[in-house]
Amino acid sequence: MSAPGPRALLLDRDGTLTVEGEWLTHPGQLQLVPGAAAALARLAAAGWKLVMVTNQSAIARGLITPAQLDTIHAELQAQLAREGAQLDAIYSCPHHPTEGIGEYRVECECRKPKPGLVLRAAQELGLDLARSWMVGDAARDLEAGWAAGVRGILVATGKGAAEILRLRAQGREPQAFVPDLPAAVDWILAHGN
Repeated sequence: MSAPGPRALLLDRDGTLTVEGEWLTHPGQLQLVPGAAAALARLAAAGWKLVMVTNQSAIARGLITPAQLDTIHAELQAQLAREGAQLDAIYSCPHHPTEGIGEYRVECECRKPKPGLVLRAAQELGLDLARSWMVGDAARDLEAGWAAGVRGILVATGKGAAEILRLRAQGREPQAFVPDLPAAVDWILAHGN
C-alpha cells in the first residue's frame, strides 16, 4: 500500500486570495487580501501544497488574452513571494458557456462548479483530496471541491457573505464559514487534519 499523497489547500482567486473587484485585466489591479500571503506561508511550512483553481471567463469574453492572464498570475506570485509565500500550481478555466467568444464559448468540465480543475490538480500533483480543503467565496468553489471529495470552507470576503445565505437556504452548509483566507488557514491548522 503506497503512502497517501500530499494535502492541499485548493483556493479561489477573486474574492478569496485577492480583493474582489471589477474585471481584473491588468497586473496593477491585483491586491491580495490582507494577511493572505503570510497565512499561505504558514500552511506551506506545515507541509501543505497551495493550489489556486480559478474561473477566468475574462478570456472567453475577450477582455484579456491567455498571455495577459499569465502576466497577472506572474504578478500574483511576485506579490506572494515578497511575503514568503508561493503557489505550487495555478489552474484556470478560460471558458464560458454563453458569453464566450469562439473556441472559449463552450460547456466545459473545468468551469467551477464542475470539478475538472480540482481533479486535474489532483492527478498532476498526486494530491490526497480526502485530506485537502477547498476555500472560496462562492458556492461554486465549494461545489467543485465537494464533487471531487474535498471539504469546503467559505470565506465572507468577496461574495461570501451573500453566498452563505444562499447555501443555507438550500440546506447546504460548508464545513466552516470564516471571515477571510487567513481565518480559513487558522481553522485548517486547528481542525483540518
